Amino acid sequence: MEKAIQEIIEFNNERDWNQFHTPENLAKSIAIEAGELLECFQWNNDYDKEAVCEELADVVNYCIVMANSLDVDLEEIVLKKLEKNRQKYPVEKAKGNSKKYNEL
Repeated sequence: MEKAIQEIIEFNNERDWNQFHTPENLAKSIAIEAGELLECFQWNNDYDKEAVCEELADVVNYCIVMANSLDVDLEEIVLKKLEKNRQKYPVEKAKGNSKKYNEL
């Protein structure tokens, strides 16, 4: 992902878009793009994979830009959250179960 991250940062730098990339604006953009991803499944499960992939890429791109804007290491925060989730959802309680951690 390092190449993709650098390409996205360079893309935005070339266009001088960082001035618009406040955490608030980026959070809004992530939510908007996530809504567009959800729209691909609005009426049924007969989805266009290419359209889904494009919307998924938009969500990921904005997440990368937000991590850059906040000056955080995306891999580090994802792995840190995964470790928290391991504690909340131990395999012996959560395997094959979709309940929330406080209901296990």
